[in-house]
Amino acid sequence: MAPTLGEAARIADQGGVASFTVMDHYFQMETPQSTADEPMLEGYTALGYVAALTQRMTLGLMVTGVMYRHPGLLAKIVTSLDVLSGGRAVLGLGASWYEREQRGLGVPVVPVAERFERLEETLQICLQMWSEENGPYEGRHYRLAETLCMPEPIGERPPIMIGGGGEKKTLYLVARYGDACNLFATDVDEVAHKLDVLRVHCAAAGRDYDSIEKTLMFNRPVLDETDAFLADVEEYAELGITAVQVLPDRHPVSFAEQLAARIVPRLDTIG
Repeated sequence: MAPTLGEAARIADQGGVASFTVMDHYFQMETPQSTADEPMLEGYTALGYVAALTQRMTLGLMVTGVMYRHPGLLAKIVTSLDVLSGGRAVLGLGASWYEREQRGLGVPVVPVAERFERLEETLQICLQMWSEENGPYEGRHYRLAETLCMPEPIGERPPIMIGGGGEKKTLYLVARYGDACNLFATDVDEVAHKLDVLRVHCAAAGRDYDSIEKTLMFNRPVLDETDAFLADVEEYAELGITAVQVLPDRHPVSFAEQLAARIVPRLDTIG
């Protein structure tokens, strides 16, 4: 696994890919193509390995499950990745959902409403950890006596990407805390609607809508339908989407090679 991960990352880094992410799971997901007992690496450990082999791509989890790490420790983990990668860490964060791995490994399973409460507190804690305020944090679910984080991140702080398209909670949190949102590339009309909702939340929060980066996750075989994929990207770009994520549908090294050769150069002409 290590040579495959490393080679795919090096090819992507040298081939112009802007960001490299891995999933935040401990059991493989259960799908028609995979079972829970297949290999799954811990995400931040994997990114630390990738950081040593790459030079330019940003690095993050797509996205960190809020229940898997105490917020103070999460801020420290992401800061360490940022320092060791030369300022390339991104904090991707979401509400987490895969209950089998949580129950299996003893992670508390709490109601959805509480997960979103914990998500907001986690965002607040990370931002405080990355500020000049080293004092306590008192929340409903988390209490920290100190929010000291040394060494500090490189630059101001790692950008925060909040994953998901929930209109009442997730996009609300993006408007208040996020530097980027991440939506699913369902169709142009639905994505346009989600962005309109985000715009409303930004107005309510007094936040500049244009200051938030809009990104999309494509879950489709982009190498098999390259022209159609790029045509869709052009339409999404007109909505203000500035970055897209794609998933390997074959051996990761082959996918990275073909992505760099066939898609990245054409993406550079869009926008």
